[in-house]
Amino acid sequence: MNRDMMKQDAMQPGGLPYQEAQEKLLQLGDIHIRDPFVYVDKDAGFCYMYGTMGVTSWGGAAIGFDGYRSRDLHHWEGPFPVFRKPEGFWADHHFWAPEVHYYEGGYYMFASFKAEGKCRGTQILKADAPLGPFVPMGEGPVTPANWECLDGTLYTDEYGDPWMIFCHEWTQVGNGEMCAMRLAADLSEPASDPLVLFRAADAHWPVEEEGSGNFVTDGPFLYQAPDGKLLMIWSSHGKDGYAIGIARSESGSITGPWVQEREQLFEKNGGHGMLFRTFEGQLLVSLHLPNTHPYERPAFFNTAYQAGRLMLMS
Repeated sequence: MNRDMMKQDAMQPGGLPYQEAQEKLLQLGDIHIRDPFVYVDKDAGFCYMYGTMGVTSWGGAAIGFDGYRSRDLHHWEGPFPVFRKPEGFWADHHFWAPEVHYYEGGYYMFASFKAEGKCRGTQILKADAPLGPFVPMGEGPVTPANWECLDGTLYTDEYGDPWMIFCHEWTQVGNGEMCAMRLAADLSEPASDPLVLFRAADAHWPVEEEGSGNFVTDGPFLYQAPDGKLLMIWSSHGKDGYAIGIARSESGSITGPWVQEREQLFEKNGGHGMLFRTFEGQLLVSLHLPNTHPYERPAFFNTAYQAGRLMLMS
């Protein structure tokens, strides 16, 4: 999208001139969220961003999720209340990591929720538009009811079948697991038992949680490289804080086997990343930085896939 089109078409508050309207919009530093996820709608000319509300990320009663939208990734409208906890909803805290995917004519949010006495799990919500309102599908999570799980993400395989990749938490299994589970065609329920793809300590870079012998898996996101390789970025804690590593499927299929790359994508106190392309085709990684409450904010970095490697651009 060129700058003249953006000036002409942008929906600005109160019909203000473009320059003045920009000054009244939010910038990334104004938005307190963790786990930022960006959905790019080329037809509408908007990028939509979602994330864990920073204020209630670690404590307090959660109310839902907000969304933001931008024409240029610098100036953002919002927050828009894309999901609010309905009466009788099963969870009441730790509303984490909402992702929005366009699939078969609808918009699907994958998000993690928690309630006292119930395992954390990923539930799927649906809407007719990127800014919702999103409505929960089913009565609860699609992850196993007796597993502590989080950070479900959607992947559609080479046959068009949907899968959810998610984390079986270190709080329950010690060495955090990365799992995959086939979903029904309408995403309403599981279509297979979970398959363990790898464990956190399979990679050389994660460090133990406070010397406990436990290792974290967080934030999976799948990326099909231009040469056909299937990569997964995922987060854990490294020697310099929260970080993002890269795994590669040797078969090119979601079932693996998965090999951990030696080089990390991001190493210094930021993570839970995902990848997207701008309107101009530039590949970006979105993550929160720093991983220190209450200072976490969304951040974007230019990224490239060169000579068989995914890397940040200097």
